[in-house]
Amino acid sequence: MSEFIRERIKIEEEYAKNLAKLSQNSCTAQEEGSLGEAWAQVKKSLADEADVHLKFSAKLHSEVEKPLMNFRENFKKNMKKCDHHIADLRKQLTSRYALVEKARKALTERQRDLEMKTQQLEIRLSNKTEEDIKKAQRKSTQAGDDLMRCVDLYNQAQSKWFEEMVTTTLELERLEVERMEMIRQHLCQYTQLRHESDMFNQSTVEPVGQLLGKVDPAKDRELWVESTKRATFAL
Repeated sequence: MSEFIRERIKIEEEYAKNLAKLSQNSCTAQEEGSLGEAWAQVKKSLADEADVHLKFSAKLHSEVEKPLMNFRENFKKNMKKCDHHIADLRKQLTSRYALVEKARKALTERQRDLEMKTQQLEIRLSNKTEEDIKKAQRKSTQAGDDLMRCVDLYNQAQSKWFEEMVTTTLELERLEVERMEMIRQHLCQYTQLRHESDMFNQSTVEPVGQLLGKVDPAKDRELWVESTKRATFAL
């Protein structure tokens, strides 16, 4: 929305610039009398209207665009924070799963080694073979314990993942509601400023209407005749 308001400000500033330029137009400088006064008021009303639009654009910037831009930056930071938090949890969960797979693979290898040594014991009985089997059993048991520990850590990470996903989803919903409310409030502010601007513009036109109602062609004709006579005699 801040981009929309920024474009609106540009339009107001450009319009004010053109109105101010038009108010300096000298094409009606020769008009005198009551009509001349009305024309002068028309040009003054253009200058006043230009000022109204400039003030409107300034208020749009300070009361609508700037707060929205600040909110947008904070909103982006909060969204980025949520994204990073979820990414960290996902990375941790992936790491835990990799450790589980590694422990499962190690247990499979230890069990295979134990099975092989047990088969060797059936072929030939010796103290060395029995000792190897005991070592293999200890390693297999240790590998099983490691697997259980890794599975437990993975389950903890998974539970935390689900909990944080729920919490983060609620936070995202809160941020979205806050964003919509922020836009609603500043659209209301925009509408209010626009209404005030229209009222000021109306006030610049009213004097023009009053002077136009007082234009007297007959008196202006007399003034023109007198001016023409003076100009003729001056020549």
